[in-house]
Amino acid sequence: MAMNPKPTANAASVQPFVKMITLVIASYGYGHLAAHCIESTLSQTVLPSRILFVDDGAHDCLHLENLYPEIEFIHRPKNLGTVANFQDILLRVETEYVMFLGADNWIRSDTIELLSKEKADIVTYDIVVTGELKDEILERVPGESTKLNGDHYWHRKDKHHGSMMYRTKLGQRVRYENRFSNSSAHPQEDWRLWDLMLASGASVSSIPQGLLFYRRHRENFLKYQSENSLNSAVTA
Repeated sequence: MAMNPKPTANAASVQPFVKMITLVIASYGYGHLAAHCIESTLSQTVLPSRILFVDDGAHDCLHLENLYPEIEFIHRPKNLGTVANFQDILLRVETEYVMFLGADNWIRSDTIELLSKEKADIVTYDIVVTGELKDEILERVPGESTKLNGDHYWHRKDKHHGSMMYRTKLGQRVRYENRFSNSSAHPQEDWRLWDLMLASGASVSSIPQGLLFYRRHRENFLKYQSENSLNSAVTA
């Protein structure tokens, strides 16, 4: 059931919230970074109706439940993998819209407020790429970003990314699945979801502001090496 976050002794207890959005925080091995992500969701000018945090079997986020009782936690007993994990969570969402946020990233404090004003089937927004390994984005998507205060501003107008907001029923109909049959590569489940939602006639709107802070760090860097190798093989 979608719900207003539980009252707490801090400022979140008096914040307004919207009934239309569920925010899912997904973690696997990001227990050292996840509190930063959670803090960014609780500091929103308008809170989402529901915040779900799922640890996909890494067991490094158990301490967070006591710190943040207003968050709904799911601790997987074992790792399901990205696709099965996301699909299971998506089927639990009942609000009109949903968005997934990696626990190693964070969002600007007015993100939910801005998203709640949009009416398209899919809503995207720009990204600020930061972190120790931020320069990797220059090789992975050359020409798509510009310098911003030492970070990289990634322009995503009418383009996909994993934390796009989309209509829940549409996503449930399309489903999260692997984009490629090669199971050793990064599944690119969000790319597949985007492609099939567009193919079904989904409308898209974009917010031309950097709302997502996308942290490029040692823990998540290697997956793009395998992904880039697969993309090279597909386009060769």
